[in-house]
Amino acid sequence: MIAPQLKAFNGFISVLIAISSIVFLVAVMPQSIAFFTVLSIILMIISLLCGSNVIQPNQGRIFLFFGKYIGSLNTPGFFWVCPLFTSKSISLRVKASHSAQLKMNDKKGNPIEIAAILVWHVNDPYKALLQVEDHESYVTTQIESALRHLASHYPYENAEEESKSLRCGGELITKEFQTELEARMELAGIKVVEARISHLAYAPEIAGAMLQKQQAEAMIAAREKIVEGAIGMVRSALTSLDTQELSYFSEGQKASLVSNLLVTLCSDRGASPVINISSDS
Repeated sequence: MIAPQLKAFNGFISVLIAISSIVFLVAVMPQSIAFFTVLSIILMIISLLCGSNVIQPNQGRIFLFFGKYIGSLNTPGFFWVCPLFTSKSISLRVKASHSAQLKMNDKKGNPIEIAAILVWHVNDPYKALLQVEDHESYVTTQIESALRHLASHYPYENAEEESKSLRCGGELITKEFQTELEARMELAGIKVVEARISHLAYAPEIAGAMLQKQQAEAMIAAREKIVEGAIGMVRSALTSLDTQELSYFSEGQKASLVSNLLVTLCSDRGASPVINISSDS
């Protein structure tokens, strides 16, 4: 349902009309019906006071007539509506909601802690006030629900770089999270300005083990780079030997040279050279 805007009268014009009517009644009505004149003036003043509504900036108000929704006002200003209308107001200002740190399992079953920040504002007062019981509680509940749904579809991290994960998904994960929240908030007339994951970590009971795993993976990756670089340096050295025609290096000596270079370059400690002083050829 699209909430209609209430066509309200300008409050200042309504006040002028009421004052003019009172002056007219006092000046024109004969003294014989003074009671009805006073009664009319009192009813007019009550109607003016009860029907006057001041809409503040970034405030919305809906109007009901004996339980039936009539319309809403979102425009700041002074208005007059039917005194029999009842109204409810709501703030349209931008708000930020921070979810609690939730403990849940990711796609691989690993326990993780996750939290999010949602920046939002009410876009439709009718839906926010009449479609849901408490729109702020609804926002909090839907953030938690969307986080659980997101965590169940992606692992915390993935060894395959092509696959998305919560830790490395970046803007893609954030966009998916925000899109899901926008669909959920539509029912309550709430517009999502921004949604982001504010906290993401392994649960304490497995954090130590996962840290060791990450350190081991980092060490393996570093070793692969070192070995790759060492092989390139050895290949370059052998190529230089062949280019400069240093023929006094036998195949056995080249093999020994390759072995020594690889050990030296790939070792995580400084090399300790040993000088052979034997006179054997």
